[in-house]
Amino acid sequence: MNEQNHNTRSNTVTAERSEGERSVQYYKDHNYVGVKETVAYLFNDWSNSFNINGFTERYIWDVVHIDFTISAVVNLVTAAWDIINDTFISVIIDGTRTRIGKFRPYLIGLQLPLTVLGMFIWLLPLFFNETSGTYIPKLIYYYVFSVITETAGTFTSVAKSGYMSTITPNPNERVRLITLAELLTGFMGEDLPRYIMGLLIDLVNNKVVTWKLSSVFMTMGVLTATISSVCTFWFFMVSKERVPQSIERPDIKQGIKAIVTNYPVLLMCLSDFLGNFSIGKSDTNYFIDVLGSYSLITILNFPSGINGSISYAFVAPLRRRFSSKSLWIFSDIYGNVLTIGVFLFGISKNRTMFYRRIPMCIAFGLKEWFGKWIWGITKVINADLWNEAMDYCEWKNGYRMEATTGVAKGLILKIQSALLSSVTSLIMKKIGYVQGLEIGTQNDRTKFWEFALCTAVPTVTGALRIIPKFLWPISREKRSRMYDDLAAARQKKVMGYVDAFELGLSESDIDN
Repeated sequence: MNEQNHNTRSNTVTAERSEGERSVQYYKDHNYVGVKETVAYLFNDWSNSFNINGFTERYIWDVVHIDFTISAVVNLVTAAWDIINDTFISVIIDGTRTRIGKFRPYLIGLQLPLTVLGMFIWLLPLFFNETSGTYIPKLIYYYVFSVITETAGTFTSVAKSGYMSTITPNPNERVRLITLAELLTGFMGEDLPRYIMGLLIDLVNNKVVTWKLSSVFMTMGVLTATISSVCTFWFFMVSKERVPQSIERPDIKQGIKAIVTNYPVLLMCLSDFLGNFSIGKSDTNYFIDVLGSYSLITILNFPSGINGSISYAFVAPLRRRFSSKSLWIFSDIYGNVLTIGVFLFGISKNRTMFYRRIPMCIAFGLKEWFGKWIWGITKVINADLWNEAMDYCEWKNGYRMEATTGVAKGLILKIQSALLSSVTSLIMKKIGYVQGLEIGTQNDRTKFWEFALCTAVPTVTGALRIIPKFLWPISREKRSRMYDDLAAARQKKVMGYVDAFELGLSESDIDN
């Protein structure tokens, strides 16, 4: 009889263990995101680039005419407020528990109001047309809406950063979504506003059309903001948070612990910190002021577009063969080598080659052609490593602190970026850039530094960011073990909450 009971118990335990293993395997490998949500995910990713933000500097310099020195001061003050509100906003978000999730209340509730507020920046010329760079009412308007937009944007940016790591607990599905989005959104026209805006600026600057540059910026700014906001809002409405959060609200001490003990986040912070010493400007200024046309960028990027698409086919095999750490390091070195190559070519012929349109177009075109071969792996790895770091926090501590960790990662960087942004504005003044001049009429010294500031200077000043990448602690073996453990822990957590609910226990009972 005792032997029979023993066998019965053994069979029961074995059956329970098998069932538990099947549940964990299902929890880890099942695809959660359906077709409708996947399409919405694509449009959300597409909307992130569907804007004319790349021309903001030209807008501030040559349309709004905010003085460089005043712009530097505004950047510092806005950044100081940004740092203050980031701290308490992250605590509010990480302590949020609602029926629709931890992040979605902020994303759904603030997306549309934020868009409306953001539009007022593009409407600045409507209220202050042809005023000086030191006109006080204009400066007050610019400062106030910069602060308001930044504060509203903090809620959505912090929430969105955490939200993207919770829509699926399956790491393979997460990589699939990132890869799919990065591959397809280019074909969906995410760069179209940039190309159209560049063409319109060229037409206005070369007096092919008689439109005002201020009208072009206002129309394109408002139009793209509206379209992208609608797409993002749709994604927030149809998607869900699926990674279970602890019912109890983590306190401040837990948040600090999550940051201090999250070694991957510390390394990413350090890499970004060292990389943020990079001082430079986009190649937009060089192409407009030296080569005479922004549309040349569009023409040069077109042949390499197919390479960028093909590069996503390499993501899966490369991730199987190499660690994320190796790919992260390689993409950094590869990009730097190409950029320095363009600079060295530009300073040949007694530092006059960078003036020549055809040779420099060929040089930048080759840089894009070869650079796009690693486009896919760079996009996917950079996004997935951050999500991996969030999962590492849950693995080590048993809870997630996406908002607090994200803000901590950005806190020092924001201080640094504000200082460097102000420094860069002053550098533009120092190199002799004159606001509002006709295209191609900046002096030779200014033109050289515009070339250097989009090639060698940012590459050299930001080169140290590669050092922390060599210390990344999550190997392929450790990553596999981490997700096995997380799958089991999440299954146990969910079943514990279900059992407690069926027994009629309150939230305080569950916490205890």
